[in-house]
Amino acid sequence: MKTRLLLAALGLGLAGAASAQSVGVSIVNFDNNFQTLLRNGMAVHAEELGVDIQIEDAQNDMAKQLDQVNNFIANGVDAIVVTLVDSSAGPALTQAAEAAGVPLVYVNLEPANLADLPANQAYVGSNEVESGTLGATEACRLLREAGAAEATGVILIGDLAHQAAVQRTKDVHDVLATPDCSFITITDEQVGGWSREGGSNLMTNWLSSGDTPDVVFANNDEMALGAIQALSAAGVPKEDVIVVGIDATADGLQAMQAEDLDVTVFQNAKAQGAGGLDTALALAKGETVTSPVYVPFELVTPTNMADYIGTN
Repeated sequence: MKTRLLLAALGLGLAGAASAQSVGVSIVNFDNNFQTLLRNGMAVHAEELGVDIQIEDAQNDMAKQLDQVNNFIANGVDAIVVTLVDSSAGPALTQAAEAAGVPLVYVNLEPANLADLPANQAYVGSNEVESGTLGATEACRLLREAGAAEATGVILIGDLAHQAAVQRTKDVHDVLATPDCSFITITDEQVGGWSREGGSNLMTNWLSSGDTPDVVFANNDEMALGAIQALSAAGVPKEDVIVVGIDATADGLQAMQAEDLDVTVFQNAKAQGAGGLDTALALAKGETVTSPVYVPFELVTPTNMADYIGTN
């Protein structure tokens, strides 16, 4: 219901809007937790609308993703939805779909050519300026509330080639540059590959070098959970380090219930997936769509986490 209400508020169709009957979907990687949520959101919504969708796994391969889009075009789909392997792949996919006259919607990751999309293409996702900003601002508030005059932090970066990771990292730096939060100093930032293992390995390395931060800023919940595992294994009391994630995944919320994860930011995968499908169907009907279509991020803390259990 929450997703349906949000889609309505964003002006996206919810039922009976499907004059197009077939949509091809290329997902960056089926093994990624968040991408799975997006994929499931699209599949459920397609069933609600009676739309036939074909979902393919790009397996983190840009060439494979372009081949999938070209195959969708050759098979005569009415519209295409893509979660990009990399932002830089956008121009090639846009060119292929535009040449064939097939509507194309990017979901979750902004294409590099976002500002130059043709009229029958759009982007549906969340404004990443909100994501890192919400988490970093809350961490700053918690440290100030605890009376910290000086604090150190580290950043777990998802992928330097990923637009969301770059923006989320910049968000943290921007918040810490403000007068209220300038007492927090970033001692290091490294790529963790969006994974729990990556987050754990980086945190283990920092701890072994004598760097125990006051706050951990992770680009996603998976890396945050990895950092928590490493902190726990090293015997660092959970109350000594504030850990911030993004996505409000089921595992992330479970860690928050256990008082391990202090802050996360809800990214509504179901609304992005369903919204991407609705937008593709609207474009296939020849309707005008204002792009980008943003699904808001929402701050999640122990005080409101109950509202988000079961949403991602």
